[in-house]
Amino acid sequence: MNKRIIYQIKGMYRDDFRVTGYEFGNGEKSVCILGNSRGNEVQQIYCCSQLVKKMKQLEEEGRIKEGHKILIIPSINPYSVNIQKRFWSTDNTDINRMFPGYNLGETTQRIADGVFKEIKDYKYGIQFTSFYMPGDFVPHVRYMKEGFTTKEDAEKFGLKYIVERTVRPYDTATLNYNWQVWDTIAFSLYTNTTEKISKTGAGQAVLSIMNFLANNGIIKYNAIGEKKIRTIDDTELISVKTALSGFYEPLVKAGETVEAGQPLANIINPYEGDILETLYAPLSGTIFFMHNEPLTYANTAVIKILGEE
Repeated sequence: MNKRIIYQIKGMYRDDFRVTGYEFGNGEKSVCILGNSRGNEVQQIYCCSQLVKKMKQLEEEGRIKEGHKILIIPSINPYSVNIQKRFWSTDNTDINRMFPGYNLGETTQRIADGVFKEIKDYKYGIQFTSFYMPGDFVPHVRYMKEGFTTKEDAEKFGLKYIVERTVRPYDTATLNYNWQVWDTIAFSLYTNTTEKISKTGAGQAVLSIMNFLANNGIIKYNAIGEKKIRTIDDTELISVKTALSGFYEPLVKAGETVEAGQPLANIINPYEGDILETLYAPLSGTIFFMHNEPLTYANTAVIKILGEE
């Protein structure tokens, strides 16, 4: 293992800002795995830490095949992690909306530029990411339908669900999009949580990456994945929105199967305690995403359901 500083900024009033990477194997740049870019993505860092531990073991056992280099970067935003703030601490900008970066721009643009120069030449790129809303997900892998990354590539993770995402204008400044512009086959890996550690979810994530590496001939490992994989378009996820704001009381969990008309959550009056609204399943299917904060706003998509096949 080679531990090195990927990017560094001199700190004026606190310790220097450092992005640390862990390299395994040697030869061509095969796979780069990146953890969090936002300060609240705790599970994403934890997943990378478990991967670092696993790769140490594989390297010691000689199970990383010759001619392949694997780079793992647990976090590119440690400052925000330290103060438990989702975005950059001083100007509230999102590093994952700053790629490919600009070395003479704002701080987050410079970080994106410094990191991207180190990772843009890898054949495969995998980013542990989170949704723009707080909540729990069914574990799955996503890719943007740019025509470069394919469903066949995504199937190598062995996860039950693959989500194909149509590119929106705001996606053009994300890491995933820019990786593909520079000819990297890129994926976003969604684990079940974000702001808390789930050992089970991290175990699933590590296993999926081991499957991917083995199926691409990068490591020696017996890949075992889902026999039945479902590929969906992101537009197939049906949103259930609130009409009112208040305390949010979920009645089901992500991954549960529900029937049309089943109660999913209650919105409760914060001062008087009565139920202001009950959210019902508009169709039968699987809870793919479930809001997990105690409060919610009006007209917010707090639940996403995947209909039955």
